[in-house]
Amino acid sequence: MKILINDKETDTSVSTLAALAEELNLPAKGVAVAVGGKMVPRTEWTDAALHEGDKVIIINAACGG
Repeated sequence: MKILINDKETDTSVSTLAALAEELNLPAKGVAVAVGGKMVPRTEWTDAALHEGDKVIIINAACGG
């Protein structure tokens, strides 16, 4: 299945956001994810299904001042 991750086309065989996070080795904290322009709370990643053509945005928190 092809999805867009931060505007880059990516092939994946995973079907949930949780599985995608594991495949991408996303950290346990400091990451926000939106699918189709809607933020998905981490507590819902296991149930958040991915579909062909989905647009996924991954945002890493940055510290600074």
